[in-house]
Amino acid sequence: MESLIVAFGILALVIFFLGIGVWVFAGLLLVSTVGLVLFIDMPFHRIGTILAPLVIRSSTAWELSAIPMFIWMGEIILRTDVSTRLFKGLSPLTYYLPGRMLHTNIFGSAVFAAICGSSAATTATVGKITIPELKKRGYSNALSYGSLAGAGSLGLLIPPSIMMIVYGVLAEVSISRLFAAGMIPGLMIAGIYSVYVIIYSLFRPSVAPADSHAPGFRDMITGVCNLAPIGILIGVVLGAIYSGLATPSETAAIGVAVTLIYAACTWQLSWETFISSLTAAVHTSCMISAIMIAAAFMSTAMGFMHVPHDIASVIDGLELSPYQLIFILVLFYLLLGMFLEGISMMVMSLPITLPLILAAGFDPIWFGIFLILMAELAQITPPVGFNLFIIQDLTKVSITRIIAACVPFFFLMCFGVALITVFPEIVLWLPDYLFQSGGGLP
Repeated sequence: MESLIVAFGILALVIFFLGIGVWVFAGLLLVSTVGLVLFIDMPFHRIGTILAPLVIRSSTAWELSAIPMFIWMGEIILRTDVSTRLFKGLSPLTYYLPGRMLHTNIFGSAVFAAICGSSAATTATVGKITIPELKKRGYSNALSYGSLAGAGSLGLLIPPSIMMIVYGVLAEVSISRLFAAGMIPGLMIAGIYSVYVIIYSLFRPSVAPADSHAPGFRDMITGVCNLAPIGILIGVVLGAIYSGLATPSETAAIGVAVTLIYAACTWQLSWETFISSLTAAVHTSCMISAIMIAAAFMSTAMGFMHVPHDIASVIDGLELSPYQLIFILVLFYLLLGMFLEGISMMVMSLPITLPLILAAGFDPIWFGIFLILMAELAQITPPVGFNLFIIQDLTKVSITRIIAACVPFFFLMCFGVALITVFPEIVLWLPDYLFQSGGGLP
């Protein structure tokens, strides 16, 4: 019981420091240091000798080199016409589905997620094109906002995902297997959203009015041509990983090269674009690196305080079934998601939850996808859901209207979490097939 109090005290302190504006990495370092000094009376010089090798190990792992490369690729793409191509390409192809161009939010986000790896960037980039167009054509604002917020979060799940790389390094699991594991759940969530829009539109056709000019066969061919460069980029990145020809880090470098070539061939690569995208990638990468160093220190500090081991013993004593444990973790992460964004939520909780999951016999690859889905829910959960504020900035409407529009998509994603829990093969089949190894839920 004492360890539970220590653990929740540490989490409460982290949330408090982040809530008053302290940087994530500084908050994690501060709380970890306070815990070591107060609970086991560790001298400060000893803390320094623990932290020094962690800084080197946590910031120089070869797998981490994929992060700045994928971020740079996304920053270059943000400065090109990819979002415009996505809308022009998907609009005629989705027109004859019930819900018509509302599906451009969903499919556009899924496609953009496969070349970006960031939820916020996916939501902002797709939304700045689709929201004005859908509003101009008289589409339902609620479905427009909700589908964008829900589908925009797929940037965390559909590979290449920055959050998958961070989890892979922290949990010491294969990043390539994580990338494979996220593909089917990501497409499944997009499919669930799309089916919901279809059913809703069949009962209320007014939410997706017809255009005065319906696209013909020529328009569809033009749409496919607009999507072709994006399809090539996705094929190069994911094909290199899944075929085994390149590691995720090597694939990230290939992705940057192909993106630069695309930008140059379409006359969109200037010196200003090159420097600004590189600078933005460096800033984001340094932030993630600092958080990972602090997370490694927090994990080590909790180990010294025996928190994971003692909590695992308490959970074992409760004799929870696997599904009861997952239900508790769902509630835990929904609570954290109200105050923290995805990566922060993951790095501060993983030292506690990962040992529990492994002790219960869960597959760490499956848990990685489960955790990312919970982070996606955090993206559309008030009061700090990033996607909510991005859409508010794009639309200038009240945050309460956006939250209300997101409610159906929140529960649809919860349904997706339930599906992968009951049917773990949704997550594990593709990595097992591609990499020929077993695993699964207990």
